Amino acid sequence: MVQKRVLVVDDEKLIRWSLSRMLEKNGYLVEVAGSGAEAREQVEAFNPHMILLDIWLPDAVGIDLLNEFKQKNDDLIILMITANAQSDYVVQAFKYGAEDYIGKPFKLDMVEHTIAKAFEKKSLAQAPDDFGQGVDANVELNQMVGNSPKMIEVFKNIRLCAESDCKTVLILGESGTGKELVAQAINQHSARSEQPFIELNCAAIPENLLENELFGHQKGAYTDASSEEKGIFENANKGTVFLDEIGDLPLSMQGKLLKVIETKRFRRLGGKDELETDVRIIAATNRNLAQMVEDGEFRGDLFFRLNVMVMRLPALRERKEDIPNLVQYFVAVLNKEYGRQIESVAAKGMDCLIDYDWPGNVRELRNTIERAIMLENGKVLNPRCPGCENSRHVGGDRQIPSVQPDGAVSTISSAPVEDDYSRLPAGGMSMDEMEKELIVQALVQFNGNQTEAAKHLGISRDTIRYRIKKFKLSGFGKDRKNNKASA
Repeated sequence: MVQKRVLVVDDEKLIRWSLSRMLEKNGYLVEVAGSGAEAREQVEAFNPHMILLDIWLPDAVGIDLLNEFKQKNDDLIILMITANAQSDYVVQAFKYGAEDYIGKPFKLDMVEHTIAKAFEKKSLAQAPDDFGQGVDANVELNQMVGNSPKMIEVFKNIRLCAESDCKTVLILGESGTGKELVAQAINQHSARSEQPFIELNCAAIPENLLENELFGHQKGAYTDASSEEKGIFENANKGTVFLDEIGDLPLSMQGKLLKVIETKRFRRLGGKDELETDVRIIAATNRNLAQMVEDGEFRGDLFFRLNVMVMRLPALRERKEDIPNLVQYFVAVLNKEYGRQIESVAAKGMDCLIDYDWPGNVRELRNTIERAIMLENGKVLNPRCPGCENSRHVGGDRQIPSVQPDGAVSTISSAPVEDDYSRLPAGGMSMDEMEKELIVQALVQFNGNQTEAAKHLGISRDTIRYRIKKFKLSGFGKDRKNNKASA
């Protein structure tokens, strides 16, 4: 393995010494520079893989050096060193291609971790795109996946919001793009990660209950208020409040939210005393708040208060290069969840997924992969996007079970199709209907043998008997052990 070369550029001798010593201890080759001129010389002579670059130098601005070095070698990893994480220079550095930044004063173990992660990320980006490579089946399902430029920008902004402890963050994006995941990621990477993270969907709470949810109430504040109760802003003190669907917050509540943002104070329902709270507010919406302000549906002063740090999440159709990695990730996780052993994805199936525009974004893609895995018997997944019109199976004319309204089963003829794909009906299908169809197919395939059908579906015989009774299925005849398909 080639030993990684790291150049430390900082005008403070102590910082150069401490960083170079830590790097050498971890097996890196290290050179240092105290000025822009020395940095240029070392880049030519030392040819580093990574540069730790101070934003302010005696004879140069780090941003200018960053731009200069990246234009010559785009593969060069550059981490900026700054004492002000909220500086516009940090945002500008990301635009010019900085991988990350190190805030002063820093802890050496955190710097060590940041450097190792940057090298790991570069290694993964350069690795072959084989199925399953770089996918950890043990990671949580809510992990964000993507190496596209748009997602790299999202990751950088998450880090920027987390480490600068922005008090208000506004996340914009279509439904299904992962706004909640971004909010959770900001919290997890911030100094508030050990404090409460409380989510409220503004569209899900009736207007007359919303104030109580946010601010709580005093005993006797209303008829059923038999005891004192804290609200979200009180319970989340020192932590984060995530207000999803902020565009649906009633106008009557918008002014009260604005007061909390501006003064960090609020009153419980029925209370006279003002209480203080130190919370970070992350708001998200798929609506156009600027247009809502013009239409008088959203307060302009609240919009401008929220519109300080804004993150726009790309729709999946805007980053289709991430679809293969997303599919691989979902397959790895769902293999474990359903006990399947899918090893690869059919090329035509992947092409179909990439061609589709995904109006439901990542959420819709995951649901499609889950359905395909539930219906797949082999080790090669043949996913079918909702926009495709091909039939469900391959192999010539065959009889496909159809569930009648009374629960009985009949069959319809299917013409041959090119691939073995599942297809979501144009009118949609509920999870219960999907489960019912899978049980019917298994029972038909095994001639009503409940034991074999249950084994094929990865469930117990008692479970399939319960489902048969639940869905009132009949008409399969008797299996070899005289088990009836009806219960």
